[in-house]
Amino acid sequence: MKLKIVQAGHPVLRQTSRPLSANEIKSASTQQLIELMRDTMRDAPGVGLAAPQIGLSIQLAVIEDRPEYLRDIPADYLKALERSPVPFHVIINPKVTVLEDSSAEFFEGCLSVMGFAALVRRPIRIRVEYLDEQAKALTIEARGWYARILQHEIDHLNGRLYVDRMEPRSFSTGDNLSRFWQQENIEQVRAELKIKS
Repeated sequence: MKLKIVQAGHPVLRQTSRPLSANEIKSASTQQLIELMRDTMRDAPGVGLAAPQIGLSIQLAVIEDRPEYLRDIPADYLKALERSPVPFHVIINPKVTVLEDSSAEFFEGCLSVMGFAALVRRPIRIRVEYLDEQAKALTIEARGWYARILQHEIDHLNGRLYVDRMEPRSFSTGDNLSRFWQQENIEQVRAELKIKS
């Protein structure tokens, strides 16, 4: 079964989600929700899906960057993104710590802002403390594209969309992103769009 993904403008996307208790996490209803969210994310397809995106204001997101999503991306661009496959996992009640000052800017899209993308600058390296689907406390240290995915999904849990962080002049339809900018050097994109540093 596929869940409906709500789009920008829906109030739930602008709320700070509530944390889940250990009992809630372990409940049959939450376990079923996780499966449905995984299936919905894969069907979209996407690399992450947060509960607010399906209309639920709770601190839960699913993440997975499947190997098949990377097949048609040139190796040099994957290297620039620092992108590699990420196995399926669940993050609940996450807390983020930025581990270094360096940041990177790349195009991001969102399943709740369908059909568009924009340049977003984010920290390259982060730590996330969270609970998994069994309410076990875990920590991830992530960098590159994986760190970006985590930050994007955690933003959803705090009522933020990538459009709040984007470079406005880079906002593009998905078609035009593919046509003009998808695998261009970011400095070239900034120069052609006349984006000031």
